Amino acid sequence: MGTNEKIGGGGLHHIALRANDFEATVKFYTEGLGFKEGHSWGEGDSRIILLDSGDGNYIEVFAGGTGEVKPEGSYFHVAFRSNNVDAAVAAAVAAGAVVTVDPKDVVLGSNPPTPVRIAFVKGLNGEIIEFFHSTGENQL
Repeated sequence: MGTNEKIGGGGLHHIALRANDFEATVKFYTEGLGFKEGHSWGEGDSRIILLDSGDGNYIEVFAGGTGEVKPEGSYFHVAFRSNNVDAAVAAAVAAGAVVTVDPKDVVLGSNPPTPVRIAFVKGLNGEIIEFFHSTGENQL
């Protein structure tokens, strides 16, 4: 865990990517770039996989892209590690961010079930920021 006192931890946890071709994107990152599967869940266009870049930082690949190529690319949020999501959200709001998803506890997948606490805010430039805390035995 990092040393950022404002958000309670710090460090990049993951960047999220909406894939137009889920299988090809996973193959690109795993076979092409050597990323390893960390955790996956969902089915069909609701599939999600966390791919470890090799140092505990992930790309979270979402299925269900529209096929449309975006001039800015396909990343749609960045997640920062935090050991206190609620305090991180409060700090972000105090700095001018707007909450888009209140802090909540969720379980990612079932093999193994991975409890986390997350929240999302919109930054000053419209960027979506997630605060992410692994709360169970299976640390992501």
